[in-house]
Amino acid sequence: MTTVIPLSEAVPGQTLRIRRLELNGTMRRRLLDLGFVPGAEVYVLQKSPLGDPVAFRVSHTTIALRKEESSKIFGELPGGEG
Repeated sequence: MTTVIPLSEAVPGQTLRIRRLELNGTMRRRLLDLGFVPGAEVYVLQKSPLGDPVAFRVSHTTIALRKEESSKIFGELPGGEG
């Protein structure tokens, strides 16, 4: 059993497999270019002191995303982690 959640709900230390992006335009293209593609694994590194943005690692790239963006990227947690 897998659970699909937005990246904005993931906690540091979790790894998710991207299922879908609900972004359009330039931001979608940019994230796809950086490796945020369906099937890719994303590791949640850390949250900033105020909780936004959050740092993620995907395909050897570290990127900080605001909740506005990370709430539109959905990932699958391995069974039992959700």
